[in-house]
Amino acid sequence: MSPPQQVPRPRDGLGTPPRRRRVGVFLFDQVKTLDFVGPAEVFTEANQRVDGYDVRFFSHDGRDVVTSMGLRVGVDAAAADSGPLDLVIVPGSESAPQVYRPDEVQDAVRLLASRADRVASICSGAFALAVTGLLDGKSATTHWKFTGALAAAYPSIDVRPDSIFVRDGDTYSSAGVAAGIDLALAIVEEDHGADVARSIAQLLLVYMRRSGGQSQFSASVRAKPARTSIAKAVADYIHGDPTRAGSLADIAAHANVGVRHLNRVIRDELGMTPIQYVGSLRLDVALGMLEAGDTVGEVAAAAGYASPIAFRRAFAARYNTTPSEYQRRFRTTGAGAVETSLPSQGHQAGTAAGAGPPLQRSPL
Repeated sequence: MSPPQQVPRPRDGLGTPPRRRRVGVFLFDQVKTLDFVGPAEVFTEANQRVDGYDVRFFSHDGRDVVTSMGLRVGVDAAAADSGPLDLVIVPGSESAPQVYRPDEVQDAVRLLASRADRVASICSGAFALAVTGLLDGKSATTHWKFTGALAAAYPSIDVRPDSIFVRDGDTYSSAGVAAGIDLALAIVEEDHGADVARSIAQLLLVYMRRSGGQSQFSASVRAKPARTSIAKAVADYIHGDPTRAGSLADIAAHANVGVRHLNRVIRDELGMTPIQYVGSLRLDVALGMLEAGDTVGEVAAAAGYASPIAFRRAFAARYNTTPSEYQRRFRTTGAGAVETSLPSQGHQAGTAAGAGPPLQRSPL
């Protein structure tokens, strides 16, 4: 790939180029490495096109930090010495929310945020913004496994559990890990336009904007496991023959309980109605078949849907993506060599960024 041409920088009234935007990344012990490396790399790559960012790293006391993978990382300065910032980023940690509870961590987050025009959290870094009051009354997201805890602990926050990233005014938040790259690309697009952001996505071999939400990656993509004998009886009934068009009365009879008792048990155990549970079980069957490579028509018929259209609607309503797109992303690759390529550079911002020649995956 030939090196990208740098976009001419606009000049102010004195004929001098504008200063770089200062991006401050707050680091702390047990920070998740990819949460800060991914976004930082996006802004660094952007400088190949626009020379627009000065990325600096800070800890609460200016000392090195040790990441969750045991990597020791040096910083540029203590938070108190950061100076003014255009953007501050607070990455996540597997130790959230406890890792954000020390006073010195919260004080550093508040200080950096007070000096920044924009504030962003990556993954569970949303807890740092929440505990310091920076998300009060705002919409936000975090990694799917933390969304419930964030919503329960901070009811004033409008938690968006399926969003890849959320912007609310000058506050940004993203889902977990790789979603920080999505957010950083969106900020570059906001600062310098879609062409620049698209070229960075091409350089990094990532999608400029992925389809669907984070529910397609969630562990809850599968039906909740049954614990009681009644719920297990319902699961056995559906898995035994997903095409069976049983009514609620038929399902209750199979479980040897009344309809009202069935409703109560399933609601109490799984937080949904029996019909919703049956739907999740059918989608569970469908996911396995999609991952194995079956066609949408075959999946729809085997999982008990009246038509492929009905299946597509149910799938999109649950996962915010299409069966075909899910299959393309998560289908089993097999044991042989796999050749794949991203779509061409001619696609628009809402599609994948171009990636040049096909990628080759060596045999496993």
